Amino acid sequence: MIAFLKRYGATIFGVVLLAGAIYVVQREFRGLSVAQVHDAMAAISRHALWLAAGCTLLAYAVLAIYDRLGSLYAGKPASWARSLMASFCGYSLAHNLGFAAVSGAAVRFRFYSAWGYSAVQIAKVIGFTSLTFGLGGMALAGLVLVVEPEVVPWLGSNLPRWALQGLAVPLWGIVAAYVVLSRFFRTITVFRHEIELPGLKMALAQTVLATVDVAVTAAIFYILLPPAEGLTFVRFVGIYLVAYSLGIFASVPGGLGVFDSAILIGLSPYMGAAEVIGALLVFRLYYYIVPLFIAGALFAGFELSQRGAVLARFTAVTQGSEALEAPAMAGLVAISGALLIFIGALPASGGLMTIWGSYSLAAASQFAASVLGSALLVLAYGLARRLAIGWALAVALLLLGGLTVWLRGEAWFAWLPFPAVATLLLTMRPRFYRRSRLWAEPLSPEALVPLAAAAFCGITLALVGHRVEVQDSSWWEVVFADEAPNALRFTVGLTAVLLLVGLARLLRPARIRPLAYDEASRAMLASWQGTTPPAADGVLLGEARRAGMAFSRQPPLWLAYGDPSGDPADGVSAIWRFRDACERAGVRPAFWDVGPEWLRIYADIGLTAVPMPGRPERFIACRAEQDLDRLLAKA
Repeated sequence: MIAFLKRYGATIFGVVLLAGAIYVVQREFRGLSVAQVHDAMAAISRHALWLAAGCTLLAYAVLAIYDRLGSLYAGKPASWARSLMASFCGYSLAHNLGFAAVSGAAVRFRFYSAWGYSAVQIAKVIGFTSLTFGLGGMALAGLVLVVEPEVVPWLGSNLPRWALQGLAVPLWGIVAAYVVLSRFFRTITVFRHEIELPGLKMALAQTVLATVDVAVTAAIFYILLPPAEGLTFVRFVGIYLVAYSLGIFASVPGGLGVFDSAILIGLSPYMGAAEVIGALLVFRLYYYIVPLFIAGALFAGFELSQRGAVLARFTAVTQGSEALEAPAMAGLVAISGALLIFIGALPASGGLMTIWGSYSLAAASQFAASVLGSALLVLAYGLARRLAIGWALAVALLLLGGLTVWLRGEAWFAWLPFPAVATLLLTMRPRFYRRSRLWAEPLSPEALVPLAAAAFCGITLALVGHRVEVQDSSWWEVVFADEAPNALRFTVGLTAVLLLVGLARLLRPARIRPLAYDEASRAMLASWQGTTPPAADGVLLGEARRAGMAFSRQPPLWLAYGDPSGDPADGVSAIWRFRDACERAGVRPAFWDVGPEWLRIYADIGLTAVPMPGRPERFIACRAEQDLDRLLAKA
């Protein structure tokens, strides 16, 4: 049980949070319309917009100081320009996308590697920046509990004020312990890991800086809200910290849905949902979306500027921009799915009812929006793994989503993003090169059943959506609606779940069954001119079983030896299957002694390629910020 929770606990918790977020959105959006949200956004004053924009610039400037202090801690100070570049790109991409290939750590490793930092120095910078935010969050949360303890949900009305204020003691205690230990010790051991402490002045600077960062980021949102009686800035900071923390725990890019629903709940006593959502959308535009596009352009430009150095040092020039595109599109598709779910929770505007002369068609579009949005959230998972079937289905459902919103009679700015994202996705077909189990295996009953189930359930839900009992409803609302007939509730719930499960199964890779590393498998690799180490734990083949490589289990790593040998067309699937096998086993993948031909694929699965000692034409592909030092020690 403990092993199960260790491997899947975070995922289960994230799914539960996301399901709760969908329920909250459904409840809060029921009495709203797109026009009301638009009016709430229009009501934000120009002064507030400019002030929030200034706070956004200040927030990212403070984050740049994180990297500056981190480089000092690592013993190799970076210039302010480099600190700003690494910090801005790392945080912008990590906040929005959340995928390993473009996480803040991986992005920082690419920057600092090109600037001549060693793996140990980069690890120190990354560790320092990660810890700094936590210190600020705990320090500021303690302050909120002392000043405005009633902000704690559920407990505020059930415990005396002094007990709530006492909750600040452990938070401040952790921060104080870190500062004190930094004063008297250079290193400490935590869970068998030795941590080098930064010293008293640096620890104090970390705490103060992170506290300012969290406060300024919360101020962006607070400024965009209309004045509300009883909503002080300190109280809002408490609500913001809870919402942001839940978004992080859910492991959803940008805390999508989870952060938003927590904010809606926290602010519901002070103002209407339309005002909160209007400010929320502008906040996401300022702090997430605009920085994402700027950072993506800067990162791609950096990779191009490093053409010669990158080829000579650690990766191919196309890694940066191309490795970013698929995760970015997966993030956009997930956002589109969430947007459809939100729109599905709103009553239909009815603008096209008179044109079509059919209330049923327009009202059922609300039901369809929630179904399509749920399916797009599943398909984003397939896009992140470069699946061609995920690309095709996502394009189709995005176009259907745009048509659905248009049929509801919404304004152009509500339906236009869906065909726009679909068009952008169409231009990136080569980025989604991986076959799913639907194409990789014979059309056996195991593959045919989920395909038939998904098709049948999709058609069934489309037909059910026209029934009077579910018009103007979301599919999950029908399941829990007491006034709907029991047979209809059962049909909608079962078919919707089967549709999503069927889609998920279609997006799964073919079964991963490594071969034993024996004489037969060794001879097979040798016939393909592959690497045959003296000892290994198995051989992992591609989906067509015409390419593969030997590997050994070295927890927390599985280490593959060399590039995939055999049929190059099947080598891509061998790399991805190795990555999937590692994910199922709860370990990280790494590749030893690989050439430049496959570097793009290694980047796609979230690895960074670093030259082998004394052999600059050969590489080690791994999560460099975590594992490079360990692998180099074995060289």
